[in-house]
Parts: sequence; C-alpha cells; structure tokens
Amino acid sequence: MSKLSFTNKIVYFLNTVVAVLLLLSYILPFLPPKTFSILAVLNLGVSFLIILNVVFFIYWLIKFKRKFMLSLTVLLIGYFGFGSLYKFSSAKNIEDSGNFKVMNYNVRLFNLYEWLPGTDVDAKIIDLIKTESPDILSLQEYHSREDVNLSFFKYKYEKLSGKKIKSGQAIYSQFPIINSGSIEFPNTSNNAIYADVVKGNDTIRVYNIHLESMRINTQVESLKKENSERLFNRISNTFKMQQFQTELFLMHKKQCDYKMIICGDFNNTAFSYVYKTIKGDLNDTFIQAGSGFGRTYHFKFFPIRIDFIFADQAFNVNGFKTYDNYYSDHYPITTTLSLKK
Repeated sequence: MSKLSFTNKIVYFLNTVVAVLLLLSYILPFLPPKTFSILAVLNLGVSFLIILNVVFFIYWLIKFKRKFMLSLTVLLIGYFGFGSLYKFSSAKNIEDSGNFKVMNYNVRLFNLYEWLPGTDVDAKIIDLIKTESPDILSLQEYHSREDVNLSFFKYKYEKLSGKKIKSGQAIYSQFPIINSGSIEFPNTSNNAIYADVVKGNDTIRVYNIHLESMRINTQVESLKKENSERLFNRISNTFKMQQFQTELFLMHKKQCDYKMIICGDFNNTAFSYVYKTIKGDLNDTFIQAGSGFGRTYHFKFFPIRIDFIFADQAFNVNGFKTYDNYYSDHYPITTTLSLKK
C-alpha cells in the first residue's frame, strides 16, 4: 500500500469492501434466510457487486498494479463455483421432432392499472404469446377478463383470489390436463399451482411458483424515499417467507413421481437459497441453453434474473430465449425441450 497514492489507497479500500461482500454472497445459497436474514439481503446486490469488481479489476489493470488480483480472485471463485453472471456462449437452437416450447411470464395483471402508458399493452402481450406459440404457458399475476383472450390454448388451469380484482396464476396447455391443483401459501396472495399434462405416452408435472414479493419499486428515486431500516426489515421478512413457501412446495413436490418442469417468478436471484433449494438437481434451462445476462426483471441500473424454468433430467434442453418486450415489469422467457428417448 506504501506505493499507492492517497486516492488509490481509498480506491483499494473500497475495492476490498466490495470484494469481501461478493465473497460473502457466494455462501448465501447455503444459508437459510430464517437463520441468516441479515446476510440474505445481499442476494439482491450480487449482480451489482460482480459488475463493481469487474470495474475495479479493469481499473488496476490499466494502472499496471497487481491489486487487480483481489477482484480477479473473487471473480474466479464465483465463476468456477457458481458460473458466470453473463453467458458468453451462443444460445442453443437444436431442432428435434419431439420439441415443445414452454413459456413463463409475469404479466402484471395485463397492465390493468396502466403502469405502462397506452391502452393496448394487454393486446401486445396476447399477440406476443400467440406469435411465440408455446405449448405450455405459465403465468403469474394473471387476471382473467373478457378482453384477454387466450382461447387458442386447448386446456387451462387457473387459481385466482381477491375480492374486487381476482388475480393469481394460470397454466395453459396444448396438451391435455388430467389433474391440477394449488399449494396454498398462508397469509399472502402468492401461491404455487400445478398441472399434469399428457404428451404422447408421458405425463409431465408442470409447476408454476410465485414466491413472496419484496414490493420494491424499480425506480431508484422511490427507494431513496423509503426509510432504510424499514426497507431492510421488509426484505429480510420477505426472504423468511420465501423460505417457508419453498418448504411447503418441496413437501408437495416430493410426492410426485412424474417427469417435471418448474416455472415461476421466485422474486429472488440465482444466488439465493430459494433458487438453490428449488432447483436441486434440475437443470436451469437458461444455463443449459441461454446466452447473455438472461435479464427477466426491469431494473434500471443492472440486470436481474428472478424468473426461471427448470427441467429434470428426463428432458433435453434444446433452446432458451429471453425477450426484451417491455409490456410488464417482467420479461417473458421460453425454453424448448424434448423428452429423452
């Protein structure tokens, strides 16, 4: 440190803090939020911490200072332990006669309250779904109304709640649904539902999970107005609820012997305990076949991936796509799957 200027000493101190925080975040998927709720809040900033460490790495590299090793080491630990924030490889696009497409989309009530300007946002969402033509569609924050027409699907299961405005989740399918149901999460409007669909000679269990929301405004200006302690406590309590909801889901999932696909809005990142726990030995279809950041949530300053499609080992993951159509605060994702022969 003696060879560093006063300014660079400050920069290196900040670099050290950011590197340590990122290193701490790597152990978060292994720590139950009910026990370590304070640390769990770091989940939300992992993408930002990675980007900051890349900036520090480049800064020291340009300065020809060996201090770049600090951020480089922490970034490499994360890369080999958890994978990259950004997927540099090209997305898969494998043609197979058995391919079928699964889409997941938090549609934000089809813009019922006009969060986005324009009166045709709901129509654009429907047009997008119709154009992409998924065989299975998983929707969160779904609201059924006359001008939202998804009748081009042959089968559906929806679970709605609420007094004035009924909303919830839905699974639409071009394959027959022979069984369906709901996993009730207490004291919340969030929920998990499932549908058993028949494709050929196979029955596939499709789950649609919507874990507890942190209700964070996407605009940083709004976050500044909220008391930091209250915001921190709210996020901590949300993570505890997400863990409880995950435990309820896993108890239900354990009783199913069918081939399985799990879709949903987890309201948490791929560096979280709930992600690691729900994923288990399933394949994250973005990691298998996607590219880029895989951003699924509209946040102004850095990419956040909180919507997922998992598939078990019975499926080949032949494609994945993240869309940039801004019709909700979430972006839709699709994966192309085929059953292994």
